[in-house]
Amino acid sequence: MNPTKRVEAAREAAERAYAPYSKFKVGAAIELNNGDIITGCNVENVSYGLSNCAERTAIYRAIAEGIDLSNVKAITIYTPTEQLHSPCGACRQVMAEFFSADTQVSSANRHDITHWTVGSLLPESFSF
Repeated sequence: MNPTKRVEAAREAAERAYAPYSKFKVGAAIELNNGDIITGCNVENVSYGLSNCAERTAIYRAIAEGIDLSNVKAITIYTPTEQLHSPCGACRQVMAEFFSADTQVSSANRHDITHWTVGSLLPESFSF
C-alpha cells in the first residue's frame, strides 16, 4: 500500500474542487489492488443538497469507468486544513455499499494522517 501516493493524488484532486460557497476543498484517492488510482473532488451547488463529496465523486467515477470496486485497497481523503476530517455519514454508507468492511480509509491534511476501516466508521451500515 502506498499512502504517500494516495495523499498526493488526493491533494491534487482537492485543488480541482468546486467549492465557491464553503471554500472547503476536499480530494479523495482510491487505490486499487493493481496500484491504479481513481480520484474525485467535492463539487458544490448553490442548492447545497445537490453538492457531492469527494469520496462519492471518486466512487461514482470508478463505477462510471467500469472499475470493479471489489479490488479497492484503500481510500484517502485530503483537506488542506489544520484539522483532520472524517467522512460524512452519506460517504460512509456509500463506502460500505461498495468496499469491504476491512478496506482502509485514511484522512490526511498538511501535517498528519489517520486511518480507520470502513467497518469501524460505520459498524451498523444500512442494508436490505
